[in-house]
Amino acid sequence: MTSPAHKIIIITAPSGAGKTSITRRLLQRFPQLSFSISAATREPRGQERNGIDYYFMSTQSFQQKIQENAFVEWEMVYEGKYYGTLKSELNRIWNNQQVPVLDIDVKGAIHVQQQYAPGETLSIFIEPPSVDELRKRLEGRGTETPENLQARLNKAAFEISFKQHFDTIVVNDELERACAEAISIVGNFIGVKP
Repeated sequence: MTSPAHKIIIITAPSGAGKTSITRRLLQRFPQLSFSISAATREPRGQERNGIDYYFMSTQSFQQKIQENAFVEWEMVYEGKYYGTLKSELNRIWNNQQVPVLDIDVKGAIHVQQQYAPGETLSIFIEPPSVDELRKRLEGRGTETPENLQARLNKAAFEISFKQHFDTIVVNDELERACAEAISIVGNFIGVKP
């Protein structure tokens, strides 16, 4: 088995496809994994805490980190809202002899894959069963304006068009089945029987 210092697991999906739920299940199942905390310029939502859910920073601080080449990947995901993966975060996890799990957007996921040799990364694309089902899930959250909902659905359709760029696709039509499939895939990658 390759040492954890040379492995990264990337989970990506359109918003609402279930990547956070699946990522949580993977982290519960495998103590060898550690969640890579992303940096973000948005305000915390609800119970989110700095250094636990995200590294919240100002746009100016984020742009300074870009200048310092401190990110493995970063994107302006929505107008004026930056998200990124800090190199220091990956190093923190590798220093603990764990494998980082990145829960990131599609463009960022492609960018991370391009920087590492084959076999060092495992990328899993979580696909919703349909855009209609995705609409129902996002409407069920009750957090989106009609304009935001449509923007997310348009972005989701675009992101789904890139699914072939990833190592494997897990269709999340039923959460328990999708989690079991992801656990099997990740277990094989890190050399642990699920």
